[in-house]
Amino acid sequence: MAVVYKLPRKIAARQHEITADYLAILDRHLADLLAGRVTDMYEIRDVADEMNMHPTHLSNTIKLTTGKAPCYFFEAKIMDIARALLTDTHRSIADIATTLTFDPSNFTKFFKRFQGTTPRQYREEIWLANALNTEVLTI
Repeated sequence: MAVVYKLPRKIAARQHEITADYLAILDRHLADLLAGRVTDMYEIRDVADEMNMHPTHLSNTIKLTTGKAPCYFFEAKIMDIARALLTDTHRSIADIATTLTFDPSNFTKFFKRFQGTTPRQYREEIWLANALNTEVLTI
């Protein structure tokens, strides 16, 4: 028979507070990156330093409270930004990659791993979908 251990409420609340703080720091850092106030992408140790905790503790806490590794949230937020930036056809894919601290080749690999298409293919799909929607609206 397995023994079930229930975390005290205070510890569980702190774990959720740490997770919320982590996500807020990610959002702020990515906003700073897009605004050009920072030029390097954070790593887990950078966030942990800002939160005055050990990176392993931060990582374990996030995984415990969400069931996902910290990088999952970081990568998801970067992908959301990348998709939004790719809708602006005035910016080159290389410029978007540089903004997100990737070299163009690695950005393409990163994007394709999560989206299933290259940034160029994604941009073309968005353009085609918008063109079709505009055509439907004018008929």
